[in-house]
Order: sequence, then C-alpha cells, then structure tokens
Amino acid sequence: MKLSDDMQEELENAVQNALTNIFEGSHFSKTEVIQNLWSGYGEIARYSQERGDNSVIVKMVDPNAGGHHPRGWNTNTSHQRKLSSYVNEQNFYRYYAGSTNRRCRVPDCLAYNTETGANWLVMEDLDRAGFEERREYASSKIVERGLEWLAHFHAIFAQSDGEHLWPIGTYWHLKTRPDEWRRMESGALKTHAKNIDQILNSANYQTLVHGDAKLANFCFDRSFEYLAAVDFQYVGRGVGIKDVVYFLGSCLSEQALFEQADKLLDYYFSELGEALGQYQTSVNAIELEQEWRYLLPFAWADFERFLVGWAPEHFKRHRYSIMQTEKALDLI
Repeated sequence: MKLSDDMQEELENAVQNALTNIFEGSHFSKTEVIQNLWSGYGEIARYSQERGDNSVIVKMVDPNAGGHHPRGWNTNTSHQRKLSSYVNEQNFYRYYAGSTNRRCRVPDCLAYNTETGANWLVMEDLDRAGFEERREYASSKIVERGLEWLAHFHAIFAQSDGEHLWPIGTYWHLKTRPDEWRRMESGALKTHAKNIDQILNSANYQTLVHGDAKLANFCFDRSFEYLAAVDFQYVGRGVGIKDVVYFLGSCLSEQALFEQADKLLDYYFSELGEALGQYQTSVNAIELEQEWRYLLPFAWADFERFLVGWAPEHFKRHRYSIMQTEKALDLI
C-alpha cells in the first residue's frame, strides 16, 4: 500500500530538510522505490542528489498505512509489534551501530526523526559504498562470509545489556507471537513453547542478535569477501545461535542442512572464538560455545514453533527442522 498523500508530503518535507542540512543546501529527488515495507507500512527508496553524485537510502513508515498482511495476520498485536520494531531499528542506529566495524558492516545512519508518529531513517547507500551485490542463492563462500559477519557482530555485543532495544531479539519470539501460538494445533511443541522460550532467554551468555539474519538482508561487495547487513527492526538480546540457525535455514535446503550444517556450525564457532579474543577477552569463549551448541536444537524448535502457527506449509519446515525440534523436546 502506498503512503497516504498527507503522510507522504509530511515525510518528504522532513527528509528533504534533513538532507539539506547534511549536504549543505543540496536538493535530492526520489529516483527509485527499492521495495515496499511488509504489510504496507511504507517504503524504502533511493534519493539522488540533483547536482552531484551523492545518493542515500530513505526508509519511510506511515503508522496508519499498514495492516495489509499477505497471510492475513492483521491483528492489533501484529500492528503494535510492527510499530515497535521501527522504533527499535532507530534505536539500534542511534545507540549501537557506531560500535560495529568493517567485519560486521552496517550502513551509516545520517538522520532520523525523534518525534512520535511517522518514522523515517536516512541511511548510507550501500550500493554507492561498494556493496551492490545481492544473492538469492548462497554458495559455500557466501554462507561462510555471512557466518563471519554474525560471529563478529555477536562478539562485539557479547554480554551487552541491550538497553533501548527489544529485551528479546528476533521477530518470531514467543512474547510477540501469541496469535500464532493460539493457531497451533495441540501437541508437544505447543505445550512446551514457553519452556523452550525460557531456556533460550535464561542462557548465561547473551549478546545482541540481528533478529532477521536472512540472506536477503546482506549486501556483498563484488569480490564477495565483505558484506554489510540491513534491516535491524528486530535486533535485541539473545543467544547468537538463534541468528545462526535462521541464517543457515535461509541459505540451505533440507538436504544441504543434513550435509553441511555441522561443518558450518564449526566454522561459525571458530570465527566467534577469534572474534571474542579480539573484542571480549573477559568472556569465556569455551563456555559460551558449549552453551550455544547445547541450545542449537532449542533455537530450531523456537523458529519451528513460529512457523507451525504462522504458516504450517512453509518450505522451511522439513525433516531437518523437525529432527532438531524433536531433539529439543527430548531434552526438556
């Protein structure tokens, strides 16, 4: 759904004023709508300098325009979760993005609104910064680069208190998905959903998780050696293995998970150990790895619980995810 005309004008004026301040009087015009936001809450667009070669990415949100979920989840809970997620993303850029580095690159945030109501962000154009490559399918090299990004992100924010962010990261965590839980058929996974959630949230070693670390949210340079991540609406505290499970599930088929998941998990923990040694020498990397490896099936089961209620026919539900979920249920 398009932004309402009044809201479009309001947001455009606010963004243009911000750009004028940042770029010393330069005028920008919208040159491309990159994508519409999920459920019709707004858009992400590229704005280009009319006299110059600068460009920026603008994310505009109209809180009154959403509620058109493609799967029919048009509830007040869903609406409030979405609005909260946009504020959450703003807070990530405001308080945490400055702590990242080239090993877990994020776009620079140039401006944002601090008032209630409409929400907008002006961000660095990653295409212009050299991260113009996107991939729908992942080679082993691309999967490894993504795991490296996650390892450095998790290491930098290991033991962060996550102030100003969602207290529990990921878009699927149980507290924000009561409608989907109620939709589930009776069974062990529904019965033990709260136990799984509690086990993950009470882990000794927590970090900040991206919360939506799918392949589509990574932008690569031409060499595919470096990448940057976008879409931090669902960042918050959690165990890093939740990001890893979700990322692998976004990259690999059922068969590839059976064949490659263990090896890729070893790769992630190897990178994480080195990154912790670089950023967080006080964190016991061995204990952290032991805990997060133990929590691996619980992370799978947690996402499986969401899918069972949200879209039980989803292609990410398969023998591998069911196997891991059954492991978690056996451990409860």
